[in-house]
Amino acid sequence: MSQVFDIDFGNHRKGRVVGIDLGTTNSLVAFLDLTGPKIIPGADGGLLVPSIVSYAEDGGVTAGNAARRLLINQPDRTVYSVKRLMGKGASDVKDELKFFPFRIAEGSESVIRLQLGAKAMTPPEISAQVLAELKRNAEAYLGEPVTQAVITVPAYFNDAQRQATKDAGRIAGLEVLRLVNEPTAASLAYGLDKRRNGIVAVYDLGGGTFDISILRLHDGIFEVLATNGDTHLGGDDIDNRLMHIAFEDIAAEWGEDISHSGEAVQTLRQAVIAAKERLSYVPLTRIEFDFRGKTYRREITQELFEGLIKDIVDRTLGPCRQCIADSRVSIEEIDEVVMVGGSTRIPLVRKAVEALFKAKPHTELNPDEVVALGAAVQAGILSGEVGDALLLDVTPLSLGIETMGGMVSKLIHRNSTIPASATEAFTTAVDGQRNVLIHVVQGERELVKDCRSLARFELKDIAPVPAGAARIEVRFLIDANGILNVSARDARTGKEQSVEVKPSYGLSEEQVEAMILESVEKAEDDFHERQVREARVEADAILAATEKARANEAWVDLSGEERARITAAVNQLLMVYHSEDHLLIRAKIGELNEATTALAETMMSTAVRVALKGTKV
Repeated sequence: MSQVFDIDFGNHRKGRVVGIDLGTTNSLVAFLDLTGPKIIPGADGGLLVPSIVSYAEDGGVTAGNAARRLLINQPDRTVYSVKRLMGKGASDVKDELKFFPFRIAEGSESVIRLQLGAKAMTPPEISAQVLAELKRNAEAYLGEPVTQAVITVPAYFNDAQRQATKDAGRIAGLEVLRLVNEPTAASLAYGLDKRRNGIVAVYDLGGGTFDISILRLHDGIFEVLATNGDTHLGGDDIDNRLMHIAFEDIAAEWGEDISHSGEAVQTLRQAVIAAKERLSYVPLTRIEFDFRGKTYRREITQELFEGLIKDIVDRTLGPCRQCIADSRVSIEEIDEVVMVGGSTRIPLVRKAVEALFKAKPHTELNPDEVVALGAAVQAGILSGEVGDALLLDVTPLSLGIETMGGMVSKLIHRNSTIPASATEAFTTAVDGQRNVLIHVVQGERELVKDCRSLARFELKDIAPVPAGAARIEVRFLIDANGILNVSARDARTGKEQSVEVKPSYGLSEEQVEAMILESVEKAEDDFHERQVREARVEADAILAATEKARANEAWVDLSGEERARITAAVNQLLMVYHSEDHLLIRAKIGELNEATTALAETMMSTAVRVALKGTKV
């Protein structure tokens, strides 16, 4: 039986739909009224809700500003920046955790769990508390229940991270109508739907992630031409750079290492962040840190600060250049550049972006709020409050299945517009084969071993026909949230199996980020190895066919010379089979093909005689 795909495109919705920016550092919720999108304040009047959650000994849970105040007093039960851990395993974040006072719970190899007091919580469960706080704020402000939301994610979030975000929404009691890429939401907030045509770059440097998207606007349609980014780059890295310097200074001045004290780390982090923010508009400031009767003061000039973080800013420019190349537009063709994310307040960031794109970027809207405002606009589109708008996102990595020889057949290519579907027919490699293993992979390389394995499932009880005679239709469907569904169907029997790809948590972050770069760097080697493997697969097929033909009565009808010629050609092909020269393998395949021509003709004649035996014409 095939799985029923429940794909919801937001039609015929009723009730209020809110837009949520679930951020690394801060989160926001917004809604659309008659005058446009608006951020919903919390009970304290603040618009930003810190993405911080604290678990009390008595079982109570606190999120937002109240939890931030507990960071210093209860650091072992309070967690922040959990977005950086979404969809990860313990091995992926071991370097990251040295900056956090978090303890990994036992059994976290595949799904990371944080030990917060007596509780062991996953990142989706923790993020759900932030979403629940936003939900409460929205319900109190709007005076009605809020059960549906649009949630934004970094454009370069992989499948595991997207699924983890949807899980968090479900835990919080929200039906997630759509996951929207943050840069795409920002384009809506800037009113780009009012512009008829143009190309826009959206540069988003937030607390924990960096995204760059190139969008084409034409007649009210938003189309993302390409996306790129770094899921391990953001304002947190800048904070950590300053923290490292402060730790070294304090160790030298005080003669002690405070990096293992949760209370000290959190107090110092707040001082570092305050100094970083001031440097966005003053040329000189101080990091001021008081702890247990001791005082640390360090003057930081904007010039020194820019020198410290220049390499971090430069790391954002490589993905920008790759994204421009992928979009197949030139820098001169880009009409506007939009800045998103709190880290874009840093003057060095703005200067670097202006120099790269040769245009002054848009910074009119509050960079902390712009994504949530855009999410509210998208929520309005889904609820029917906004018409004449169409939003098209893209999938950042290619998706395909494994074929003979360990090669990848890509069904949906990188930067394909989603929602998307693709169907391709495959066949069997063995006579009488009853089961087919479908191995789904993601990546840009030519061979399965170099790509990421997403899922495996079997199509069973297919028609037992000769090799090559079966027709297996494989269908890929990416829904509007970027979640992949795969089905396989035997065209002869109608048997079908399908799977919703449940991405494995614990994917190495470096593996995902390196996929595109590796595919470019190793394209020539990959193509050569694919050619070799394709030649060997073809050689396997003709060798198997020749061996099978030896048992046919047509073999006996051949002359001794013809049989000897075929045997020699088989031996010649076997001798070069393991060669790395695909042209040589194909040459020997050609020789065997030529040698078996007479055999094939004889077999055909025999088959025709058998078929016509007893038939009157």
